[in-house]
Amino acid sequence: MDQNNWIYLVLILLVLGFGVGVVVAGRRRGGSTDPARARQQAVPTPRQQQAPPAAAVEPSGELDGAADVAADEISDESAEAEPVEPAAPTSMRDRLARARGAFSDAIGSVLGRSTIDDSVWEKLEDALLIADVGIGVATSLLDPLRERVDKGDIDSPDALIAALRESMIAQLAGANRELAMRPDEGTSIWLFVGVNGVGKTTTLGKLASRQVASGSTVLLSAGDTFRAAAADQLQMWAERSGAEIVRGADGADPSSVVFDAVERASAKRIDLVLADTAGRLHNKQNLMDELSKVRRVAEKGSGVVTETLLVIDATTGQNGLAQAREFAAATGVTGVVVTKLDGSAKGGIVFAVETELGIPVKFVGVGEQVDDLVPFDPTEFVDALVSN
Repeated sequence: MDQNNWIYLVLILLVLGFGVGVVVAGRRRGGSTDPARARQQAVPTPRQQQAPPAAAVEPSGELDGAADVAADEISDESAEAEPVEPAAPTSMRDRLARARGAFSDAIGSVLGRSTIDDSVWEKLEDALLIADVGIGVATSLLDPLRERVDKGDIDSPDALIAALRESMIAQLAGANRELAMRPDEGTSIWLFVGVNGVGKTTTLGKLASRQVASGSTVLLSAGDTFRAAAADQLQMWAERSGAEIVRGADGADPSSVVFDAVERASAKRIDLVLADTAGRLHNKQNLMDELSKVRRVAEKGSGVVTETLLVIDATTGQNGLAQAREFAAATGVTGVVVTKLDGSAKGGIVFAVETELGIPVKFVGVGEQVDDLVPFDPTEFVDALVSN
């Protein structure tokens, strides 16, 4: 082989060697493995042969731990949720938090003082007026206490607060707060009256649930034939409570609807008719005359009106007192239901209604649930207001 051929051969070998080097380097960067090594790794070891195949890719050990903790927490919550106990009833003090606020600051600033001076009387009077007790009732509560302080019967602010509590309870004592039923005279009728938006229909529905639960048979009369969906709302309460219902056409004479309801209840020997009425302004004489007619017609059949319940919104304050006067004159109100007492600082309207009009507050609404319409208890109510 001559010299030129050797030169060509060397060049060819160099080119081939360079090409092979480039290919190997590329495979290393791409993660390729040696075929022999790949075959060796493909053969399972005895330990690998004994392990069961994995059903799915599992997370790292750290995530496994977190998942186990979460699963344990869910399991514990489920176990604790099974024997769910009914929630403890909220206390009257908690329900009247806003109304109590009118008194708490004053009482807190009075308690612990060494003497009873003019500022003490001012704070107590302001607290009563802010709570919408009314100037007349506030005076009737505080004047006798001033006399006792002057005589030395009350000698400290703490004793004064205790005496005020007793006086407030005494103002509300003695009233008959039972809801009357007279089965010997026929089907008993409870009329619900009040201005628009105070919660008449809701109050009626809650009382229906209460009476059915106590064993009475109840029929609801949708006497509010003017408000849109009033009868539908009452229908819902009838279904919820297990009571029957009588409805009329939209715009029908409310007196006729109530009369029909009483007649049906009498025919079926139902104990009680709860009659809804349209909300009306207490200063519109024609509307109040219509309400008087509803009451008269209700008793023309086989029933007797044993209760006319005026529903008052606590947030209206002293305006509720004006409403009570007009409705009492038109329909002979026998009792008052104060609604939305949990959302108002004007719980003192209870004192104004009872003291100035002599009409007992029979129930109070302190929440949205069925059980949040509760019989009015003067001691519990006053304690909730004056507790600090």
